[in-house]
Amino acid sequence: MSTYTATITWTRPAGAAFKDGKYSRAHEWRFDGGTVVPASSSPKVVPLPLSNAAAVDPEEAFVASLSSCHMLFFLFFAARGGFVLDRYNDEAIGEMGKNAQGAQAMLKVRLRPQLAWVDRTPTAAELDQLHHKAHEACYIANSVTTEIVIEPR
Repeated sequence: MSTYTATITWTRPAGAAFKDGKYSRAHEWRFDGGTVVPASSSPKVVPLPLSNAAAVDPEEAFVASLSSCHMLFFLFFAARGGFVLDRYNDEAIGEMGKNAQGAQAMLKVRLRPQLAWVDRTPTAAELDQLHHKAHEACYIANSVTTEIVIEPR
C-alpha cells in the first residue's frame, strides 16, 4: 500500500481576532517534493477579505485532482493504443449542491478535455473507450461518490 502526505498549515497573526469568526482562512499546503501552494477557503464560501481569491481552495483542488488523475490515465492508455497527443487541455467544472442526505457536497464534476492529436485521430468509439478506461482506472474517481461526466470538446 502506498501513502501520500500533505502538510496543511494555518497560523493566526499575533493579536488577530479569532472568536468573532473574522480571521483569515488563508493557509499553505506543503507537499513532499517541496512544492508550497497558497490555499484558502473559497470566496464563494467565506467572503473576501477573510478568504484569498488568488489561492487554491479545496473545491478547486478536488476538481483538479479528478481531472489530473483522469488525464494521466488517458495519456497512458492513448500511448499504449499507439496514439500520439500533443496537447490535453481540460477546463473541468465542479457543481456543488445538497446531496441526498441534505449535506453540501460536490455533486458532479464535468471533465471537458480538448485534445490535439498527431498523425491519427481516434474514432469516436476509440475515444470513448480511452475515456472509459481512464475513468475506470482513476483511483481518485474510484474514491468518491461524485458523479463524473466526461464531455470531450
